[in-house]
Amino acid sequence: MTKPKEKKCKGIGQAKGYGCGKMTAHRVYGLGKMCCYGSWLYTSDAGKVKLQKAIIKVTKPRLELEKAATEKKDRNKIGNLLKSTKDTCHRYIRLRDKYKPCASCNTEWHPDFQAGHLFKSELFSLLRFDERNINGQCIECNIRLEGNESAYRIGLLRRYGKAHLDSLDEIAEKEKKTVQKWNRAELEAIRSYYNDKIKLLQRETAA
Repeated sequence: MTKPKEKKCKGIGQAKGYGCGKMTAHRVYGLGKMCCYGSWLYTSDAGKVKLQKAIIKVTKPRLELEKAATEKKDRNKIGNLLKSTKDTCHRYIRLRDKYKPCASCNTEWHPDFQAGHLFKSELFSLLRFDERNINGQCIECNIRLEGNESAYRIGLLRRYGKAHLDSLDEIAEKEKKTVQKWNRAELEAIRSYYNDKIKLLQRETAA
């Protein structure tokens, strides 16, 4: 293998005027890597620009990866909080409606009753945590009959009256133009609200 030929360290091009004259076989811009190149990078305007570009080139992928990881972590945290808020809300509904018949088919209460939505949570995010839209429902209606909507509407009319149903219909109509993107503060407030209602129900039951 042919060894590189030694030449004097002298500045050319961007590094013109920075050479020390030492003999060296390893050069960049005419400057010896072991003697003058580092000084040129840190002290000259052209060197500082080149150094900054190199730093950006190296750090940009790392920063992008860190940003992507942070965003994924935040999404996961919101997802976990969303599930926790839903679980708390549904727990309250099941406690509130304990011993009440199914909101849609009027079947006698059973411990496996679920928290069923009239307007589906995946389609109507504004009503996802609205306790007026969620009631105790049997598994047959909530799962097998996919909510049993027509009977559910009749059941709400019977249980709460027309004004209650009209209010839900009004919000659902607005939902066509609105997509609710929950943030941490909103979800924590909703979860806290239902936790407080659960504690109140438990105190009333124990009294």
